[in-house]
Amino acid sequence: MTGPDGVGIGWRPEIAGFVAELPGLRFVEVIAEAVPVAGPPPDGLTELRERGVAVVPHGVRLSLGGAEPVEPARVAHLAAVADLVAAPLVSEHIAFVRAGGLEAGHLLPLPRTREAVDVVCANVARAQAELPVPLALEPIAALFDWPDDELDEAAFLTEILDRTGALLLLDIANVYANARNRGTDPVALLDGLPLERIAYLHIAGGAEQGGFYHDTHTDPVPAAVLDLLAELCSRHRPPAVLLERDGHYPPAADLRAELDAVAHAAGFPVVT
Repeated sequence: MTGPDGVGIGWRPEIAGFVAELPGLRFVEVIAEAVPVAGPPPDGLTELRERGVAVVPHGVRLSLGGAEPVEPARVAHLAAVADLVAAPLVSEHIAFVRAGGLEAGHLLPLPRTREAVDVVCANVARAQAELPVPLALEPIAALFDWPDDELDEAAFLTEILDRTGALLLLDIANVYANARNRGTDPVALLDGLPLERIAYLHIAGGAEQGGFYHDTHTDPVPAAVLDLLAELCSRHRPPAVLLERDGHYPPAADLRAELDAVAHAAGFPVVT
């Protein structure tokens, strides 16, 4: 399987200078919708590519779980970004973000029904037909389950992956958040997933608020999430793991230490 390897970080303009100075960085991920395709890549991405750092576009607006077919223009943009940055693959979420022409502004969870599986698979097939590289699908963090669920999460995800041939982008922080909020065992989900289909992992920080654990991307990665990463890698070490950080950026020394902690938990060389 061709894709990223080692430790990466989500590329954001606010930390572009920091990212450029990481000697052992293997890949970055960019929000696909934030990349214009009418000109060159954003400042810094070309230099990273010339260093051998892979760039993975990460979509947030396709709405693969929406009842309406995915919009061709959005798929075309994702494909164009993949070409622009010579991406080894692209990724998107198993979620919906719009319905009836209304934008939610947030990734929303699907009911785990067979009808929802059919919808996702149809939309993934539409996207795959236009994409120049493989597609990895990411299950999201959700604060609730729909009352008409027919499948558990592992069965739901496995059926989608089997039917589409897509890869899996597993967010270990989402696994932790969902298990903690549902009162379930996160390791049980890992044991039910086809771990060999993982293209790469996400990991991020979170915080307790209002009786729920929120996957914030603005807090440090808790020790329990790093432990879950290590547990996963003891079963099947995926080729790559990426730290997501979206605001409240800590001092550079703290962010380097967090990256090194992620590398250590996953058994990868440090990037700093």
